[in-house]
Amino acid sequence: MKNRHLYIIIIIFSFWSGRAFSQNCIIDPPKPPVLTYVSVDPETGSTKFTWTSSPSSDIAAYILYTYKNGDGMPIDTVWDPSATSYTLSSTATKYFSVSYVIAAMRLPRCTSIFSNVINSIFEEVSIDTCKKKIAVSWNSYPSFPEKVTAYTVLISADGGNYTESGNINTGDTTYTLDDFTIDAEYCFVVRANLENVTFSRSNKLCISTKMQRPPQWINADQATLDSDGKIALSFTIDPLSEIQHFSLERKTGATGTFQEISRPVSVNGSVFYTDLQADTGVINYYRLSAINSCDLPVTISNLASNMVLSLESSGNNIILSWNPYKNWLGTISSYKLFVNSGKGFEEKAVIPASDTIFVQEYKQIMYEVSGNEVCFYINASETSNPHGITGESISSKTCIAPTEIITVPNVFTPDNDLHNDHFRPVLSFTPSEYHLIISNRQSNILFETKDYLAEWDGSQNGNPQPQGVYLWFLKLTTPSGKKITRTGTITIITTR
Repeated sequence: MKNRHLYIIIIIFSFWSGRAFSQNCIIDPPKPPVLTYVSVDPETGSTKFTWTSSPSSDIAAYILYTYKNGDGMPIDTVWDPSATSYTLSSTATKYFSVSYVIAAMRLPRCTSIFSNVINSIFEEVSIDTCKKKIAVSWNSYPSFPEKVTAYTVLISADGGNYTESGNINTGDTTYTLDDFTIDAEYCFVVRANLENVTFSRSNKLCISTKMQRPPQWINADQATLDSDGKIALSFTIDPLSEIQHFSLERKTGATGTFQEISRPVSVNGSVFYTDLQADTGVINYYRLSAINSCDLPVTISNLASNMVLSLESSGNNIILSWNPYKNWLGTISSYKLFVNSGKGFEEKAVIPASDTIFVQEYKQIMYEVSGNEVCFYINASETSNPHGITGESISSKTCIAPTEIITVPNVFTPDNDLHNDHFRPVLSFTPSEYHLIISNRQSNILFETKDYLAEWDGSQNGNPQPQGVYLWFLKLTTPSGKKITRTGTITIITTR
């Protein structure tokens, strides 16, 4: 019973002692310190604080708080009445701005009101690859108790030393960097410069400036007519390019304007396209542009153009002319003429790169004509391309109806003097059917053939025929399908 009474007395005494303390704290609370400085260590994320000592006596500790909407949340207590600085290990300032206050405390738990509020500087960094700009923004640092004179943006590239990139007035909290290297890492720290020559730093943020690598070159390989008579295009792209989307443009004629005709995608570093709408009878120019993620052209190819072949007949000559191929990165090695006289195209001539006119004598090809038209095209080829690509372009095809002329001599001298020793009709074409018969006046057949190149030597079975007039009969079908039958006479003159 005695011990119980003692316990009750102790409790009552403690109650009245606490009450006395609370009244004392209300009457004479400790005065708050002045929070003078808050700064973030950009590398560790820790926050450093400084303050002035409370002018009140018997201070036992200082309590640090985070502050939001008028409420404080204690984060740490410094049990050193002479302390005026403290470093807090926390990662919060890496993600947002934190506001802080400090209070002085007497024992046992008599705490001053909160000090002034100071917030940490929190920066945000974003990159606009389309405009090639890096934007840095931050919240302002309070100008009490130390006035902020300016902000400085510190920049480090690829782990290098920080350099001052700009000084910004206190009324502004943004900065734009538009001079930077592609495919690098940039780190940013904002510094508030204070009037007492100290400064407060923000968190550190790093950003990669990696962008789509545009092609350093686009080679227009060729513009050529395909087997369907359409313009087929081929482009080769710099293999290091990270861009796969392109814009293909065409203009018609030298005075036309380029218009987009397709948005092709590269496959294995190449773009192929067949222009089904182009008029192949006129010159069309093409170019390919790489399109970046901002839908902007960043690299443009050289020009490619189709070749248009024209034909003019003048007497026994066929005059061919064409526009020079434009515009290989290499040079034109030569032009080649291909002719189809009825049995498919065959190469007939190699023409110097400086020439765009060629004269074909009809007599040089007339015996090869076996179809109802003679057709031509020009083949251009490239050399010395800086990317090792060999372009090739085929022009439009142009055709002419064969000249179907039959010439039959009326005299020959089969005397073996190597001059005018044989007789046969001279054709400007190759007949699809042919039949020649030569007879004497008694209607005896002396010579007969179905070979248009066969010649009569003026004999029958090796026996020379006497001087005189003989009859011939010719029946043939021309390449154009005409069936012709003719008769006439041939005179043998002997000079022996």
